[in-house]
Amino acid sequence: MSGPRDLLQRKADALEKLSSENDIWVATTSASGEPCLVPLSFAWIDEHVVLVTARRNRTALNIAATGTAHLVLGPTRDVVSLEGTAVILESGTVAEEDADRYCAQAGWDPRAVESMVWIVFWPRRVQVWREVDELEGRTVMEDWRWLA
Repeated sequence: MSGPRDLLQRKADALEKLSSENDIWVATTSASGEPCLVPLSFAWIDEHVVLVTARRNRTALNIAATGTAHLVLGPTRDVVSLEGTAVILESGTVAEEDADRYCAQAGWDPRAVESMVWIVFWPRRVQVWREVDELEGRTVMEDWRWLA
């Protein structure tokens, strides 16, 4: 590599990863602060992330209680980190287009599984970096607004 990427390239690379990958780490905390970290399948759809998990999983319970999550994509030398807000939706209330796009990107269809809920996540802050030389200027979105 020839030095750190500029902001526009980092955003483009992040959007490419979000559009082409299908598994992401999801970190949540309970109302009392107990952490939970799990990998989930996801889809990037029109500036938000759609995920699915079991209704009784700690991830769903934590999001229902706090309305927040932190998602991380990629290996340690190519990170896309998203902090934001999230809501839980029952299967019949998720937009059909979002469900179809989730199924296509994630590679499975959870709609027939009654115990599943959908999570819709909106990033408030997105950071992108590869190596130490990219730690400065890693924020590509702040307060729900792309910086490039």
